Amino acid sequence: MAADYFCVTCRTPFQNPYPLDESGRCRLCRSGARGFDMAYCFGAYEDTLRQLIHLFKYGRIKPLARTLAAHLASALPRDQKFDVVVPMPLHWRRRWQRGFNQSELLARLTARRCGIPMVNAVRRTRATAAQAGLSNARRRENVAGAFRVRKPQAVEGRRVLLIDDVMTTGATASACALALKRGGASSVTLLALARVDRRLFEPDQQVSQEVA
Repeated sequence: MAADYFCVTCRTPFQNPYPLDESGRCRLCRSGARGFDMAYCFGAYEDTLRQLIHLFKYGRIKPLARTLAAHLASALPRDQKFDVVVPMPLHWRRRWQRGFNQSELLARLTARRCGIPMVNAVRRTRATAAQAGLSNARRRENVAGAFRVRKPQAVEGRRVLLIDDVMTTGATASACALALKRGGASSVTLLALARVDRRLFEPDQQVSQEVA
């Protein structure tokens, strides 16, 4: 993502360097509030990439998964090694409404490229309220405790690559990563197709609804 200043861990963009410490980390990453250890994104949630994600996610054009998975793979540094790929889970009601979990399709293809297993290791235990209009702190509260590892043997002591389609503030990914850490994962790296630059959206309600 094109940004003058961004956190080296969570990739959050900033208008100036003041929120970052000398190593380039934001306050949330410095304090350990992020559940994941590192985050990588292919691009910004705008223009053509945003359109492709919409066609895949809402238009249900599943063959786009191959193209989007290739974009994901290009965003992952080649020196990074993982033991298992885990998709961001949907609540059963949302999955029933949509007909599929877009992150699971991407994760399956990513796992195949990496030559490692994909496991639906995490369950979303409750349907959370819409994140639209919430502050960063309220977003974290909203998804706290919403995930549970259902297959701890698949992640215990392992380096997990967590796959999602869009990252907004990172609150949902952090909550899922924390659940994986409690389940025994040695590390969790987030890999997302697109990162929302919230500096560009005021208000952010439409974006929040889109990436749910």
